[in-house]
Amino acid sequence: MLLAEDDRAIRNALERALTLEGYQVTAVADGIEALARAHRERPDVLVLDVMMPGIDGLQVCRVLRAEGDRVPILMLTALVEPADRIAGLDAGADDYVVKPFDVEEVFARLRALLRRVNDGRAEDWPQAQELLTAGDLRLDAQARRAWRGERELELSRTEFNLLELLVRNSGIVLDHAVIYDRIWGYDFGPGSKNLAVYIGYLRRKMDGPGEPPLIHTVRGVGYVLREA
Repeated sequence: MLLAEDDRAIRNALERALTLEGYQVTAVADGIEALARAHRERPDVLVLDVMMPGIDGLQVCRVLRAEGDRVPILMLTALVEPADRIAGLDAGADDYVVKPFDVEEVFARLRALLRRVNDGRAEDWPQAQELLTAGDLRLDAQARRAWRGERELELSRTEFNLLELLVRNSGIVLDHAVIYDRIWGYDFGPGSKNLAVYIGYLRRKMDGPGEPPLIHTVRGVGYVLREA
C-alpha cells in the first residue's frame, strides 16, 4: 500500500494502524513523492489525501488514470460538499473517506475496494490444493482471504489469524491458554474477555441465516471448529 498524507500525526497513526491490520505500507508526505513511488513500486492500493503540497491527491489520481493505471485509489478528504466528492470521483478515485474518520471505516472501504478488484467470483478462488477447508469454509492463508460457501468474509487481521488457527486444528479442542499464546503471544489471564469478544465477532460474520454454527464452545476448556 502507498499512503500519501501531509499531516504527520494522521500519517503516522494510519501507517501504524494499517501495518497492524496486515498491510505493508509505504508512507509519504506529498503528492510529488506519491507519484514517484507509485511509478517505481507499483502498489496494490493507494490511499491519497486530497490536499497536499506540490501536487494534490486529485492530480496524482488524474495522472495515474491518464497513464492507464487502474490501481484502486481511496481518497481522504476534509472537504464535505457534494461537488468536492464528485471532483474526486471524476478524477478517477474509487472511493473516499471524509475526515475526521474512524480507522475501521478505512479498513472496511479498503477491503471493499480490493474485493471489487477480484470481483469476489468463485473462479478467482485459489486452486483447491492451496486452500484450507472445513465444511463449507475455505481459507487462503497466503492471500488472507476466507469464504463460507460463495460468500467472502470480511475479517480483520486478528479475526483471520484466529480463524486460521481453528481451521488448521479442525476437530481439535484448543484451550484458552494455547489460543492466547498463538494469537496474542501471551496469556491475558483467566479474567480476560478478549478471546470471547473475537469469537463473537467471527460467529457473527461466519454464520449466516440458515447456516449451522462452526465454532463451538467447550465450557471450561476452550473452542473447537467442527461441523455440528
